Amino acid sequence: MEKTKEKLAPFHVMILIFMTQSGVMAFILPQLLADNFGTNGWASLIGFGLLATLNVALIGLVYKLGKGRSIFVILEQAFPKFLIFPIYVAVASLWTMIGCLAGKEYVMIFQMFAFPTTNPMLFKLVLDVLVFWLLTKGIYNISKAATIFFWLFFWMVFLLFFFYGEFQWARLTPFLFKGGKYEWMKNVDIYSAFLGCELSMLLFSYSNKRTKLIQSTMWANLITTASYVYMAIMLFGIYSLKQLQTKNFPVLDALAYIRFPFVERVENLFYGFFMFSAIFSVLLFVWSAKEMLHQIVPKVRGSAIGFIIMAAAYFIAMIPDILNEVGEWLSILSLIEIGVAFGLPVVLIVVLLIQNNGGKQAYE
Repeated sequence: MEKTKEKLAPFHVMILIFMTQSGVMAFILPQLLADNFGTNGWASLIGFGLLATLNVALIGLVYKLGKGRSIFVILEQAFPKFLIFPIYVAVASLWTMIGCLAGKEYVMIFQMFAFPTTNPMLFKLVLDVLVFWLLTKGIYNISKAATIFFWLFFWMVFLLFFFYGEFQWARLTPFLFKGGKYEWMKNVDIYSAFLGCELSMLLFSYSNKRTKLIQSTMWANLITTASYVYMAIMLFGIYSLKQLQTKNFPVLDALAYIRFPFVERVENLFYGFFMFSAIFSVLLFVWSAKEMLHQIVPKVRGSAIGFIIMAAAYFIAMIPDILNEVGEWLSILSLIEIGVAFGLPVVLIVVLLIQNNGGKQAYE
């Protein structure tokens, strides 16, 4: 861990978690909602947002019961290291895979729309170099950089104002969840758009009461949910249900209709701005993996661990070479991550209840 007395600011935490959640899934979220839930599928996002809020509430209970102690301290006081270290490796590997494939998915979509003849791994290399550079700066500088990148990215939400003239309430219809082809696994894909808030567990050591870590994470999740709902309502009012169900990237298709007299193919510029969100979707997962592995080898410099993680992630990202395959990998990994996101806080809560009720801390 980074040895410094500086603590994260509430606003920076909120923006950092929001940028982590707001990843490439936004491109395809309206299509998934239409295909899975049918008419007014946007309304289901409220339920997914509440589920993410429950996840944050569990993390908040861990923070309260543990009195702000690091999750590593809590676990290592309850279990021997030979049992806990393999779990660290497994979870760090999971976060590394999610980060590297989220980055691969973004660059493949960007390459497909903007530079179809270029090898996507070249773009992935550029993205990874930037991620690694930020990774070496530490979580405090990462959180401050997230705030800068936020203003470069969030303004794109207001581009939806261009479509107010095309919006028709009649397309939403009075029917709720009709005409969809419900599949349970698609719920995992939809909820994966909210993943990232659980990584706030790794920020305990960098926070204090003034940080308001849990409140900031709650606000980040609320902003993410509101942004997704607003975007989905607009897309459901712009396209018919059948159109949404057949478009792979409805958000990008909508942006392609925007025209400025002084810029040609302005949609390519918009795709580039999504990179700022993609960077932090990768970055916080990789940073969290680095924190996990640093617990095992504390004498190794964090930058060296980060380099090994990024190098491994780059070569792993070469394996799936088509977009659908990347999506399938991410679906499986997201399902596992949902289990970690809810399961780890529950385990920590049980451990803390035992410890706080006089249970023995055998491995202090």
